[in-house]
Amino acid sequence: MTESITTIELFKKARALDKGDVLKKLKPRFHYPKGLGAKSIYFCGNSLGLMPKGVQNALEQECKDWAKWGVEGHWKAQHPWIDYHKSFSQLLAPLCGAKPSEVVAMNSLTVNLHLALASFYRPTAKRFVILYEANAFSSDLYALESLITLRGLNPKKCLHAIQALDSKSIIQAIQDIGDKLALVCLGGVNYYSGELLDLKKITAAAHKTGALAGFDLAHAIGNVPLKLHAWNVDFAVWCTYKYLNSGPGAAGGLFIHERHGNDKTIPRMAGWWGHEEKERFGMKPGFKPMSGAEGWQLSNAPVFNLAAQRVALSIFKEAGVANVYSKGKSMGNYFIECLTTLGASDTKEKRTYSFSIITPLESERRGCQLSLRIHHKKGKSLFTLLEKAGIIGDWREPDVIRLTPVPLYNSYQEIFRVAEALCKHAYLVR
Repeated sequence: MTESITTIELFKKARALDKGDVLKKLKPRFHYPKGLGAKSIYFCGNSLGLMPKGVQNALEQECKDWAKWGVEGHWKAQHPWIDYHKSFSQLLAPLCGAKPSEVVAMNSLTVNLHLALASFYRPTAKRFVILYEANAFSSDLYALESLITLRGLNPKKCLHAIQALDSKSIIQAIQDIGDKLALVCLGGVNYYSGELLDLKKITAAAHKTGALAGFDLAHAIGNVPLKLHAWNVDFAVWCTYKYLNSGPGAAGGLFIHERHGNDKTIPRMAGWWGHEEKERFGMKPGFKPMSGAEGWQLSNAPVFNLAAQRVALSIFKEAGVANVYSKGKSMGNYFIECLTTLGASDTKEKRTYSFSIITPLESERRGCQLSLRIHHKKGKSLFTLLEKAGIIGDWREPDVIRLTPVPLYNSYQEIFRVAEALCKHAYLVR
């Protein structure tokens, strides 16, 4: 079949976009997994980001300092361990639109969610309902269920699941629950569909009823613009191994709005590293929380874990978060254009492509991820064909393929190649 003008124009557009890409210089700063094939295209940053090339040196430096200084490395290491976590607040704050004092790198996402829920879900006889998404990531749901149970309550009575995840439906649900609502706890970007919620309006609606609002930003941070402080979000948690490229199991993060962070009467699960810094080594009874998000810390920083994150976040700083978000929107727009053009039904060739984009098409309602629903029983076969073609995405039961071009290390020409291969193989598996 002769290549259509539309296809040629799409490819030329990809080349032009790559040529004008202000972030293309960062692509060589990442390792591309050789084990997946020399010509593979990695579109799985929504699950695990690629490894920055500086990570190995960073880890070796910490090993050298440990070997050289032993315990004195807490003060004499190149990056002293005693306050290792502090620089991360400066690096993370621009990514979530917060003051440095409102963010801290620590623990895993789920541990941080448990800590936040312990402080901010304090049900009463009248106000006890938590609004969450019906298809929430399982860890979030387990955290909610377990915290409710620890409060001596029944999760079936306290959890209100919302099916429709558009912001309008969520706000309506908040209004319908009314003064029974204690907390809204949702994913900022839905892990399955890739839909971005209007966190500002949802938070305002929750506050209007007298409830609090907290968000899981695993698929949002480093992917979409966030203004957590300005939006008055009460708390947020995230992992850093997806868009923040900090490695498998990397330390997560916590945001606590300053109106709560400066309120030392708020109950919390206490640990020695959250204790007032000047008195921390006094080892005396009576917890005195530090101001800000640091007051929720439990333990000293996991240095080897955070060493990779330091490198990854420095790349974001160099790139400029506005540039990252701008390219992410642009890549999404181009990906949609390719899929809707190349995947259109071809009446002349009698081809019909049985997939649809379930991620919102509007750029303000999504980030980098596109989720495709496969409308036949051979969806897993299609995914396998894409893998054999060197396209690394991920499969979600029962019928969704998630594909994510990431601004720091993917190109527009890769998007074109993925869309072209997808449409080719979508037809073959019919």
